[in-house]
Amino acid sequence: MSDAQYRALVDAIEDCAIFMLDLNGRIVSWNAGARKIKGYEAHEIIGQHLSRFYTAESVARGWPEYELKQAYATGRFEDEGWRVRRDGTLFWANVVITAARNSKGEIIGYAKYTRDLTAKRAEEEKLRLSEERFRLLVESVSDYAIFMLDPGGHIASWNTGAMRIKGYQPSEIVGKHFSIFYGPEDIAANVPEIELQTAIRAGRVENEGWRVRKDGSLFWANVVITAVYDEHRVLRGFAKVTRDMSERKRLEQLEVSSRRISEFLATLAHELRNPLAPVRNAIGVMQMEADMSPRVSACRDIIDRQTSHLGRLVDDLLDMGRITTGKIDLRMTRADVSDIVARSIELVHPFMEERAQSVLTKLPPQPVYVMGDATRLVQVVQNLLNNSSKFSPRASTITVEVACEATALLIKVIDKGRGISQKGLTTIFDLFVQEDHYLNPGEAGLGIGLTLCRSIVELHGGSISAWSGGANQGSTFTVRLPYASSEDTPRPHRVLAQDATDREGSGLRVVVIDDNRDSADSLAMLLQMKGHDVRIAYHGKEGLDVIRHFPPELVLLDLALPDMDGYGVLRTARSQRLLGRAMVVAMTGFGQVGDKERSAQAGFDAHLVKPVDFAELDRLLEKVAAR
Repeated sequence: MSDAQYRALVDAIEDCAIFMLDLNGRIVSWNAGARKIKGYEAHEIIGQHLSRFYTAESVARGWPEYELKQAYATGRFEDEGWRVRRDGTLFWANVVITAARNSKGEIIGYAKYTRDLTAKRAEEEKLRLSEERFRLLVESVSDYAIFMLDPGGHIASWNTGAMRIKGYQPSEIVGKHFSIFYGPEDIAANVPEIELQTAIRAGRVENEGWRVRKDGSLFWANVVITAVYDEHRVLRGFAKVTRDMSERKRLEQLEVSSRRISEFLATLAHELRNPLAPVRNAIGVMQMEADMSPRVSACRDIIDRQTSHLGRLVDDLLDMGRITTGKIDLRMTRADVSDIVARSIELVHPFMEERAQSVLTKLPPQPVYVMGDATRLVQVVQNLLNNSSKFSPRASTITVEVACEATALLIKVIDKGRGISQKGLTTIFDLFVQEDHYLNPGEAGLGIGLTLCRSIVELHGGSISAWSGGANQGSTFTVRLPYASSEDTPRPHRVLAQDATDREGSGLRVVVIDDNRDSADSLAMLLQMKGHDVRIAYHGKEGLDVIRHFPPELVLLDLALPDMDGYGVLRTARSQRLLGRAMVVAMTGFGQVGDKERSAQAGFDAHLVKPVDFAELDRLLEKVAAR
């Protein structure tokens, strides 16, 4: 191609400004693209310095001269930035300056290429703003844990909902593998990796199951994992959305259990209680008889053992009824786990002695504590030991092992008995369900014990699971409980004496928090006379402790407390999710409009002015009861 043809080709290009500069940066040629993009005709711009196209700020900092120096030193310089047209408008330009050389290799000037990328930049900026708005939206969502994983399953982002639901701050969790949220059984079964592979294969995976918070407590989660690809179908990671469905799970279980319990209790529980007492009395009389043949004596002992067994079944049945109807009252204390194990073994000792069985314990060297109702936890371990004993051979050994994990305590009951089928493992904790290959027909119960264990453990914020290699491979039952924190040392919660009939009525659960003891005690007494179950606290922190262990339906909260004011108590209770659907009412001597507005803005449901008007209090109680 001749020089004339080449120049004609360059001059005809309209979508790119192509022109030459001399060594001083002055324009010596001008093509059609330059006219179109920059707005100058050739006779208007040739001979002018290239700084004509730069903003005043760029000229002031010497940017045009810098570009030429870089092109001279390296042979080429590329940049993007704002440039100025003839009419003073700005456009976003991609600029390339190349050193032009003669036949001897000497630099004689520069070739400059400029493209107008304003439209492209606007689209990119629009996309960036859209992505930024989406990021801010995701980060502000508090009801859903929404976060990204890299292709290896490590956490790359963390929103407000993730902080609230899982308990971790971004600095604590970003970079960690998402399997940290799964229980030991799921990790052993490789569930996290299976979920990622399913998302890659199908694009998306959704399931529900127990997940672990930072503090070791469990929650029932709905989880959706979606594989994320770039425009070239290269896997960039996974989007993970988690919802806390614990309340829905609890209600579903409560609904199913309540229906079954109501049908069963109506025809059995109380009818069984009545004949048990005279049978037990008759056995006592028979035991006092001296002249009794060995055969009759043996029959008496059989009746005695079977009556005790029937009594345990009825007790379990009634306990299950209390749990499913919400009438069980856990008495939470800071309990030593080794003491729970020892008491459980002591209770099952006569039962196991008949079978010549023994218990081997494996306990941590130092005391370990959980926050719970020690009597109920003993009931759980005792029930598991009874089960293991029933379905294990004579003279066998059952192991109780206490293991400490980072966020939870494990109590394992391990036997070498009949084992459980894979099908049975999925239903063994369901109410009134019995697994054919697991249960000994001669020892069959009502299918209540394991359901009762699960319910009690879950009321403590824990979980229970079963594992078995199959028939005749033994079984392992694992109870998982959160540790007691240093703040869980129980304080005495003051309960005024009240009539038993009042406690068992349909009254409300009320907490009164007021540092004026006479005011608190007299109000509590009045509420108890109306048939309500009342707890009193005289300080804010004590009030939080009472609410934690006595979930109320109504909280009457004084605003002026000595250690933390009522507003602080309300904020803390809500941040720790202690209140559920409870109504919280401010009590104060200040009743101006501004005072009521402030308490309403803080989140109080109502505002009572001292001394409390009894008619207003009655209306409030009716409203809470209706709610």
